[in-house]
Amino acid sequence: MLPNHLYNILCSLAPILRIACESSSCEPPLKYIISFGDSLADTGNKIRLPNTNTVSALPPYGQTYFQAQTGRFSDGRLIIDFLAQYLGLPLVPPYIGSKVGSFYAGVNFAVAGATALDKPFFEERGVDIPVRNGSLGTQLSWFKDLLPSLCQTSSDCGELFQRSLFLVGEIGGNDYNHALLAGVSMEVVETFVSPVVDAIVSTVDELLYMGATTLVVPGNFPIGCSAAYLTAFMANSSVKDYNPETGCLNWLNDFAMQHNTVLTTALARIQESHPHATIIYADYYNAAMQLFRNPYKFGFSKGAITACCGGEGPYHYNASAMCGQPLATVCEDSSLYVNWDGLHLTEAAYNFIFQDLFEGPHTIPPFSSLCTAASHPQYLYIS
Repeated sequence: MLPNHLYNILCSLAPILRIACESSSCEPPLKYIISFGDSLADTGNKIRLPNTNTVSALPPYGQTYFQAQTGRFSDGRLIIDFLAQYLGLPLVPPYIGSKVGSFYAGVNFAVAGATALDKPFFEERGVDIPVRNGSLGTQLSWFKDLLPSLCQTSSDCGELFQRSLFLVGEIGGNDYNHALLAGVSMEVVETFVSPVVDAIVSTVDELLYMGATTLVVPGNFPIGCSAAYLTAFMANSSVKDYNPETGCLNWLNDFAMQHNTVLTTALARIQESHPHATIIYADYYNAAMQLFRNPYKFGFSKGAITACCGGEGPYHYNASAMCGQPLATVCEDSSLYVNWDGLHLTEAAYNFIFQDLFEGPHTIPPFSSLCTAASHPQYLYIS
């Protein structure tokens, strides 16, 4: 702990140094999480949609932390769960099927399989989207519908927006996944990038217009390291298509980086237009790539590209025997694996990525520059 006189001097310079202190010059602490996204953040929405069958409702999903199926696409907690616990908040409840009274510290609109773009975009291009409800636009509409129940006066709503962390994503990955895994060419899918990013940025802009002041917008993961993609494109890939260090497909990772570059450029523009707000880009790609480059260094002794839970195949992934289905098998210790079910990661991997993002270098600007002194009074963060 710093001496009081030095602490006070640094806190007096907070607006210049962007440090977080327990002082009136600091932003108020974040007390609420509002989340939009897909299966990387879904804490139970898809499992509650009517007439929906989802493997996340089956064991062994949820076995590690919850010891029950909550609708999360992992063996345990997701990045959003670690974020809530880091901020000293309860886990964020799903919007669907929850009572308004449960939203006292957050609400989650993320739906597994959700896309940034609405269904007609894909129908016009002959791409089938299995999720009938829950696009980013739909999730934003849900939030607007719920808002009068969360705050009744302009003052209350202003307080809610000011003290909320808006997590917008990851979203957009499924816009590409549904198409690529259905055999749509990369040349066609590349044309999706601009409208996908426009949809994300439009949502960010609307939230800012409504009063949001703190937003985290994640980029895409390295999809070329996904067991599902590695299996799907195995037959048509040659040695030169793979990264010799990671075993990942280079062209798919290059595409993920292309999306992230367009997204960060767009976020930089919108940040310039909203200097009063903080828009944080969460670099999921590079945070995760550390695990794919050297999983053993971080304790993942079973590697990074083989799934813990799945069907027969070189990557333990089989679309005919998905994790949770009768022909699938599960590993003994998921904490030794990065990949959970071929498309999603294990709780252990998400925990690593969370710590690297929100306590480390892969958020721009650093997440630690936000005032979290109320939750962590023993720390003084200097970015």
